[in-house]
Amino acid sequence: MMKRFSFRNSILYVLEKQRFMCLLIGIATSIVICSVVSISSPILKSDFETINIQDTFILSNPIPRRIAYELVDETDHANAGGKVPLGLKGKTKRILVTGGAGFVGSHLVDRLIARGDSVIVVDNFFTAKRVGARFLITSTSEVYGDPLQHPQAETYWGNVNPIGVRSCYDEGKRTAETLTMDYHRGLNIEVRIARIFNTYGPRMCIDDGRVVSNFVAQALRKEPMTVYGDGKQTRSFQFVSDLVEGLMRLMEGNHVGPFNLGNPGEFTMLELAKVVQETIDPNAKIEFRPNTEDDPHKRKPDITKAKQLLGWEPAVSLRQGLPMMVDDFRQRIFGDGKQDSGNLLTI
Repeated sequence: MMKRFSFRNSILYVLEKQRFMCLLIGIATSIVICSVVSISSPILKSDFETINIQDTFILSNPIPRRIAYELVDETDHANAGGKVPLGLKGKTKRILVTGGAGFVGSHLVDRLIARGDSVIVVDNFFTAKRVGARFLITSTSEVYGDPLQHPQAETYWGNVNPIGVRSCYDEGKRTAETLTMDYHRGLNIEVRIARIFNTYGPRMCIDDGRVVSNFVAQALRKEPMTVYGDGKQTRSFQFVSDLVEGLMRLMEGNHVGPFNLGNPGEFTMLELAKVVQETIDPNAKIEFRPNTEDDPHKRKPDITKAKQLLGWEPAVSLRQGLPMMVDDFRQRIFGDGKQDSGNLLTI
């Protein structure tokens, strides 16, 4: 009787006083289960044709911040030395994409499935090291901050305010690149680093606060397009299919990076607003508001490195890509028009 009472009190003490330890045990258990299931359960292409990825996987962040591939040779699971085959086009591969239910990730998943690969979508990185996977991190042009060099090349270290209102994202991505390179140097993990510039296209969040989605949603709703500051600050906009092509070439290539992936076509905010007017409503109004703190004055990628080493450059201009995004937004805002799947650009 005494032992039973003592055991009961011990359990209660652990549950009430050692919650952090219980949390760690739960996380570790989940990781082990997910890892075992991902290895032991064969996943066929036909399975993904009937699975709604967004309904199946619950992700804490709808926008993918990081992407990792798990490349597994279906005919040889015990690949010598844990190396990842470099050629992806010859055989069907099983590929792990983290953040694959979000904006860029979902388009990447579409491309991989379309070419015959089997795709696993999860939201952790714990299998990169264990199976010798190649790891791709999607960084950002924000690592350059408010640049003093124009256009920005990968060799530029940036001009970032470490305590500003934007620094959490800027410095967070810079830290992510640092940790990725530490894994590469310290553990010999194969890594790839992409620095993504402003990207737009179907499936963007309608009210995510990004300038292209803001302008398009406001113009469609007959609201004034909000321009912060004098509207002379510049950005470069690439269509999502161009970005996906660049990510795939980077992942399948032999170069670590970092690589700038963006469209060097440069627009002021006022010029972007005019393109939106031309596409949606010539009478759309523009409303000026005070500029936000630490807003970069100029942003334009130097993609020389990507051209030379990846053979990549964007193919879709802003005036070509924006109507496809507008069709998608119009359908989602008003419920009319064709589904966005028919509006994606074939590449």
